[in-house]
Amino acid sequence: MMKEYIEEAEKALLHTYNRYQVVLDKGEGVYLYDIEGKKYLDFVSGIAVFALGYHNKAYNDALKAQIDKLIHTSNYYYNIPAIEAAKKLKAVSGMDRVFFTNSGAEAVEGAIKAARKYAYLKDGHKDHEIIAMEHSFHGRTMGALSVTGNPKYREAFEPMIGNIKFARMNCFESVEELVTDKTCAIMFETVQGEGGIYPAEKEFMEKVKALCEEKDILLILDEIQCGMGRTGMMYAWQRYGVKPDIMMTAKALGCGIPVGAFLMTERVAANSLTSGDHGTTYGGNPLAGAAICKVLDLFEENGIISHVNEISPYLEEKLDGLAEKYDMIEGRRGIGLMQGLVCKGPVGDIINNAMEKGLILINAGVNIIRIVPPLIIEKEHVDEMVDILDKCLAEM
Repeated sequence: MMKEYIEEAEKALLHTYNRYQVVLDKGEGVYLYDIEGKKYLDFVSGIAVFALGYHNKAYNDALKAQIDKLIHTSNYYYNIPAIEAAKKLKAVSGMDRVFFTNSGAEAVEGAIKAARKYAYLKDGHKDHEIIAMEHSFHGRTMGALSVTGNPKYREAFEPMIGNIKFARMNCFESVEELVTDKTCAIMFETVQGEGGIYPAEKEFMEKVKALCEEKDILLILDEIQCGMGRTGMMYAWQRYGVKPDIMMTAKALGCGIPVGAFLMTERVAANSLTSGDHGTTYGGNPLAGAAICKVLDLFEENGIISHVNEISPYLEEKLDGLAEKYDMIEGRRGIGLMQGLVCKGPVGDIINNAMEKGLILINAGVNIIRIVPPLIIEKEHVDEMVDILDKCLAEM
C-alpha cells in the first residue's frame, strides 16, 4: 500500500522534494504513524512547527469550533479571532503592530517592503540596501531568496531583487564595513536554522543594534524557526535583550495551520507601510486567528516555556554524550530545543537509518543532524531518541 501511494505521488506531484519513503497517516503526542501502522518518534515536528505535539484536544476543538462558525472573509472586514490573536502576539513579543501572512517567507517579503518604504519616506531615494548574513535562509520566494545567504538556492533564479549585501554572522566588522548611507536594514536569523544551527552571539547582537540606532537603520530579526519558545524564551532575541525594529514569526505560531506574521515597532509602523502598500487574501483570516489564539493560550496554560528550560539541559547532556562517544561527531551547538550535531561527513545515511528504526530526524546542511522536536517532549523521549541514534551511529 505504501509503495502504491508513493508511486502515485511521483506521477502527480512536482519533483521539488526528495521525500523520505514513508506515507504518514496520523499523530499522537510526539509520535507519528504511517499508513501501515508503524510508529515513529518525531524529533522534527514538521520542521519546528508542531510545538504542542499531535492530536492536542484543546487545540483541535478550538479549530473545529471556528470552522463551524466562520473560516474566511478577507481583510476588507474585521474579525474577532484576528484581533485577539494580534493582541496576544503583541503581549508575548513586545512589538507594537502586526501583519498576518500565510507563511514565513511571506513575512520576510513584508519585512523587506516595510524597510524599503521606511527608508524611501525618509529621503525619497529608491536605491536602498539591505545587509543580510552568509549561510542564512529566509525562504523560497524571490524576495526571501534575495536575502538568503546561500548561492546554491539563488543561482538558477537570478537576477534577484537588487542591493543586497552579505556579511558574516557574529562578525561585527564584516557588517560595519558594508554599511553605507544607502543601508536601510540589517537582517538575520537570531539562530540560523538551515545554515547550520548557529546562534547569534550577545556581543554581536548588541553591536549591530547600537549601529542601527546610530545610523537610523532598521534591525530585522527572523524568528520563524527559532521563535515560539524553542530556545527557552518566546522569541530568541529576548534572551539577549536586543529588540528588533521588525520581526518575522511563523512555523509554531499556528502549530500546523499555515500562518506567519511580521511585527514592528510603532515608530516603524508610523513611517512605513500605509493603505494599499501591502495585502493578503488569506492572512489573518478567522481560522488562522483562532489557531494563533489557542496556541498562545496553551503555551501559557501548559507552561511550555518553563518546560523547554527544564528539558533542554537534559537533551544537551545526552547529545554531548554522543559527541564524546563518536569521532564522527565534531560537536553540538544550539539553544534550547533547537540543536545540531555537527558531523565530519554527510548525515543522510544516518537519518535514513534512524527512520527505519522508528526515529524521524532531519539535517541542516549536509553534515548536521538537526534536533527540533515538539516542545512537549519528556526525558523518556530524549532517552528513546538517543538510544536509536546511538545504534545508528554505531552501525556507521
